[in-house]
Amino acid sequence: MTNSVLWRELTAAQLRDGPAAGALVLLPVASTEQHGPHLATGVDDVLCSEICRRVAEALVSAGKPSVVAPTLWCGLAEHHVAFGGSFTLTLPTYHALLRDLCRSILRAGFRYILIVNGHGGNMSALAALTVDLTRELDAPIATTTYFLAAQEEFASILEDQRSVLHACEAETSMMMVVRPDLVDSARLPDAFGQGADSPSAILSPTLNRWRSFRDLSETGVLGDARRASAEKGERLIEAVVNGMARRLLAGEPWA
Repeated sequence: MTNSVLWRELTAAQLRDGPAAGALVLLPVASTEQHGPHLATGVDDVLCSEICRRVAEALVSAGKPSVVAPTLWCGLAEHHVAFGGSFTLTLPTYHALLRDLCRSILRAGFRYILIVNGHGGNMSALAALTVDLTRELDAPIATTTYFLAAQEEFASILEDQRSVLHACEAETSMMMVVRPDLVDSARLPDAFGQGADSPSAILSPTLNRWRSFRDLSETGVLGDARRASAEKGERLIEAVVNGMARRLLAGEPWA
């Protein structure tokens, strides 16, 4: 049988051995939504899934049993709907899905779950829902957003931004590594929009009201994808994987 870290590629018998070994389960949560004129709608799904796979493999190589659960490919993306090509959930549905997915993992015998987010629109909800999930499931549910694991490194690698924005220099660079076939290089000259230090600076300002992404960007892009390269993408991915693996091997956030 396979030595994969992916839940979907393991047998039930193999998964039953995980809890006794103290295995960590990474649950990737993402979104399927417009990503400008040059990227496929599955960017968040693709990148979050790949990051989790690489992190789990790094953990296993260091002696920490880990499994990557199937990715939740739909999230909170109402702000992207006006561009078309986007799925979105209501907050109660999202809460219920996360609760039932985490409950299934717990019923399989695992205790430690890290929800790894790959979509900016999920961040505020996850910060609040972590409290409810921990209380409802009586388990130490943890959450993180993968691109926050290496903010200093990202800032040093990227030219025009300090973190992930949207369909930007960072996301496009990483897609050039993971799924270059889903990057339309012919449309890169059109793939730019306003910049910002972070997604929250635009999506969650101090005085905030909900706005469609169409009000923020004519192209569906925040940042400048024209700056993207596969070389940057590999460095960004490596920074995230190393940062997350290092902290998880140290016992965070449960130590």
